[in-house]
Amino acid sequence: MTLVMAEAPKPVSAEAKDTLFAVLVARFGPRFSVGQALREQHANTLTWLKREAPDAVLFAETIEEVSEAVKLCAEARVPVIPFGTGTSLEGHLNAPFGGVSLDLSRMNRILAVHEADLDCVVEPGVTRKQLNDHLRDLGLFFPVDPGADASLGGMAATRASGTNAVRYGTMRDAVLGLTAVLGDGSIVTTGSRARKSAAGYDLTRLLIGSEGTLGIITALTLKLYGIPETILSGVCTFTSIEGACNATIAALQIGLPLARIELADAVQIRACNAYSHLTLPEQPTLFLEFHGSEAGTREQVESFAEIARAEGGGELQWATRQEDRNRLWQARHDAYWAARALRPGAELVTTDVCVPISALAASVSAAHQDIDRLGLLAPIVGHVGDGNFHVMPLIDPADQEERRKVQEFLDRLVERALACGGTCTGEHGIGQGKINYLAAEHGSGVSVMAAIKKALDPLNILNPGKIFALP
Repeated sequence: MTLVMAEAPKPVSAEAKDTLFAVLVARFGPRFSVGQALREQHANTLTWLKREAPDAVLFAETIEEVSEAVKLCAEARVPVIPFGTGTSLEGHLNAPFGGVSLDLSRMNRILAVHEADLDCVVEPGVTRKQLNDHLRDLGLFFPVDPGADASLGGMAATRASGTNAVRYGTMRDAVLGLTAVLGDGSIVTTGSRARKSAAGYDLTRLLIGSEGTLGIITALTLKLYGIPETILSGVCTFTSIEGACNATIAALQIGLPLARIELADAVQIRACNAYSHLTLPEQPTLFLEFHGSEAGTREQVESFAEIARAEGGGELQWATRQEDRNRLWQARHDAYWAARALRPGAELVTTDVCVPISALAASVSAAHQDIDRLGLLAPIVGHVGDGNFHVMPLIDPADQEERRKVQEFLDRLVERALACGGTCTGEHGIGQGKINYLAAEHGSGVSVMAAIKKALDPLNILNPGKIFALP
């Protein structure tokens, strides 16, 4: 079947672009810039993808300003690329057709917290740490934690996940409703504060994970949770990567209520020890966390310790003090930067796949075998409680043979994930970097996605060149 892909936006003349920019600078003053350094900053890719800077950057401060800017860009047929904090990993921020990077970081107000209903309303530029700092004294927290201090609008746009997903779910589960600006500048509000609804199409879920290609998220209603009575964090080393994965599988199969369970292989532990000043044994390691009552968490710890021993695990090292727990998890969150430091001057290619939990051990082991066979330096970390793991090959970008080997590795990694019923990306998204894998995963479903894109953004000005392959 021939798939119908989204088309490239029509070329914009220099005259039309200059006219638009004159209007934008008159309207927004110094919040609109064509400065080279700022433009380059707004095309940060954090990967080996080529950086493609926008023609200009605009800092919006209200929903009305976002709507006005999109309307003006639509009239001129100029692309708009939403920007939060710049932490996405698959080229979502690139501007392959030029255009305006619409920076939402100044839309960072917490609009309402409804303690009794366990929800809040925020603007898209609020970061997860900012929100949790605000909620702490209320005894509440927002659980989705992708590691980086990302903006909540960006997290929704990329359907972010993270270390707490095994218990609390992903952004798909955390967002009750949202407000977004569509490609013609119109404003739409989806969902409500109710915990469930059977009213019409689920437009909230349609926009979550759309990577800025269907609408620009300008407000979010989010689920909150009470801070647990007791939180226990710890680490457990294993003699093999298979043992660590099998312990995870066994814990989930008996219904152990894990809050977090993260895997780092021996190479990643070496990197973390050097970068975060730890002294962990350089073996496959699980980072764990349990939430609940004091008695309940202790019981869970004992149950997991028994499982770990049966799979070649060592003694569990536990931390109960908040400062110790924070240090432990910060080391896990710094895995990207720690991995980069393993080979100074090299580029890091970060990728992820997600597989059914029963296929986790085989998938991670096969990835390790490919790394060894190809002679790559490629640490592995994973949110293994939901079958999601990340591989980070380090390469010399000028070495074409290394690039070929990494591409072969990536192709085989995704091929195996799809073969066992998994996905080419558990949380990074498609962006530019995984366009070639989308058709293999969804087949004719891609044409349905493209039809939705054309219906909501017929001019294709919203983050063009992402998700769909171009003709």
